[in-house]
Amino acid sequence: MQRLNQVVKATIYSFLLLAGSALAQDITVIHAGSLFDSRTGDVARDQLIFVEGERIIGVTPADEGIPDGANVIDLSDSFILPGVMDMHTHIVSNLANNFFAGYFQSPHRATIGGVVNAKKTLMAGFTTIRNVGAADYMDVALRNSINDGEIPGPRMAVSGPGLGITGGHCDSNALNPSYEERSDGVADGPWAVREQVRKNVKYGADLTKFCATGGVFSKGTQVNSTQYTLEEMQAIVDESHSHGRKVAAHAHGNQGIKRAIIAGADSIEHASFLDREAIQMGIDNGTYFAMDIYNTEYTLERGVENGVPEENIEKERQVGTRQRQSFTLAVEMGARVVFATDSGVYPHGDNGKQFARAVRFGMTPVQALQSATSLTAELLGWEDQVGAIENGLYADIIAVHGDPLDDISEMEDVDFVMKGGMVYKNK
Repeated sequence: MQRLNQVVKATIYSFLLLAGSALAQDITVIHAGSLFDSRTGDVARDQLIFVEGERIIGVTPADEGIPDGANVIDLSDSFILPGVMDMHTHIVSNLANNFFAGYFQSPHRATIGGVVNAKKTLMAGFTTIRNVGAADYMDVALRNSINDGEIPGPRMAVSGPGLGITGGHCDSNALNPSYEERSDGVADGPWAVREQVRKNVKYGADLTKFCATGGVFSKGTQVNSTQYTLEEMQAIVDESHSHGRKVAAHAHGNQGIKRAIIAGADSIEHASFLDREAIQMGIDNGTYFAMDIYNTEYTLERGVENGVPEENIEKERQVGTRQRQSFTLAVEMGARVVFATDSGVYPHGDNGKQFARAVRFGMTPVQALQSATSLTAELLGWEDQVGAIENGLYADIIAVHGDPLDDISEMEDVDFVMKGGMVYKNK
């Protein structure tokens, strides 16, 4: 197969050279100073990336020449890599920083916030994201608008409303009983959760998100407490998989993590209180761990200013250090740890700050980049579309000026963004 790809690339390249400017004018050629191979972790110097329409049609050494008439983007002084991905975002949100802003602003404002946040995320170099939890299918509408070219933003895999038990982390618990407050995805019992999964599929969700434990930013829940029985979790996973949807399980506590793995969840979100047994269970079952290890800093620094109640800040104190220890252990044991930030807890567009934390807490720079490219593509099941710079994949390509393998913080300042062959940013 590798030899066949080489032959295809050589044939395309030779054809362009012979055809001359008439056809070459429809081709964009990116001259890459350094090109990161997200599959192997290798770096090739002085390469040409050929793009036609939305897709990459070939990669060759620069000394083979550029066809006359081609559109050339000179990034010969830059480090080129696939557009990076964030597997845990809350991109649809109110624009105000105040913790309770959603109670005072309409859901339409939150959708508009999603439009603003989508552009910020794309400009930061994140060309693909998962959005895990949004009321009233607002993330479905945002995804569709991006896909139709109406607004700029990353490719999105969206969950719609997250499933949760009554009074649990995926419910809304702040108001007194007279308001009859209840989140869209609340469902109790095996048949009720199946019905909610079917409803989410009906209205366009790409995946299912459910809450297997309490959480940091909910009222009255404990991060270590397990929510949903094994029977309920198995019903969620079975129904989702029968519709071709993968499942993301919010789980901080170790018991809830293990129960979600047994039930067959495809990814564990947060995974704060891991032990070796839980990690090995995840490895044995092919489970991905989506662990957000930057946002604690923002919450503890700015939480009070943003109106976050002391109850929630205290839970963040309990979780932050332990989660980073779990991250280190998961990396050491060889678990599939994907890039996931919980954006929305911190300002959108700052997603790249997590790369430095991933390296600080155990990953090599190569592993950190792969966790946001080839590995995330595998989790999504989109490895034949995104996550690498290869013939036939979408031309989702970014560039930084320095070498992130020497200084991973380069990923916080992306200079060039191409998504689907369209340039959105070129400093």
